[in-house]
Amino acid sequence: MNDIQFVVDEMVIWLKDKVYNAGAKGLVFGLSGGVDSAVMAALAKLAFPSNSLGVIMPCHSNPIDEEHGNLVAKALDLDTEKVDLTSTFDTLMRAFKFDDNKLAIANIKPRLRMTTLYYYAQNLNYLVAGPSNKSEFTVGYFTKHGDSGVDLLPLAEFVKTEIWELADFLNIPEIIINKTPSAGLWNNQTDEDEMGFSYQILDKFIQTKEADEKIKKRIQAMDEKSNHKREYPPIFKLNKN
Repeated sequence: MNDIQFVVDEMVIWLKDKVYNAGAKGLVFGLSGGVDSAVMAALAKLAFPSNSLGVIMPCHSNPIDEEHGNLVAKALDLDTEKVDLTSTFDTLMRAFKFDDNKLAIANIKPRLRMTTLYYYAQNLNYLVAGPSNKSEFTVGYFTKHGDSGVDLLPLAEFVKTEIWELADFLNIPEIIINKTPSAGLWNNQTDEDEMGFSYQILDKFIQTKEADEKIKKRIQAMDEKSNHKREYPPIFKLNKN
């Protein structure tokens, strides 16, 4: 990434403008222990040193994720809140008739987190900022009305490899940068295993349109299939003619 300091400065200005124009005071975001949320946290802290809140929301999560979230918070001197959503998730599951769709169950977690973030946002007059990057956004690797249910998407212009560059520049702890990317939806789940290709391959295709033909078709199919996630719900228009 060329002139990374300029990029960071521009993002900080953009965050300030969006928050002030909304009549808000700061930013709230999930602190998952991953590199995307860590970069989001660092940028928020630069933009709003006293009005940034990271919320740690375990939900049948790997304990290391909470540990890493706290590590990021300590490195950034960031205010945090912890809301354990495990019992809420369990209560909701007991109320459901079906329990055999693994992905439907997993997607409950980011939607509970979205609800939690908006609770804090409304109480504090903050905006909710999401950490989704361009790589995830392109192939629809996010939960509709979950981690995409935010007010701002500051990182959606940057592919995953650029997020790693930003993390290094922003002094995110090395253990976070080198961590295997995972949405934490279930045990031993990883982004790249689920997508079927590495971020390096995906990012190269996004930036150059170059990829193995089989991979190219898979990425394009994922992009097309997930298009509804990136658009506002269609509204019926009555033809009055």
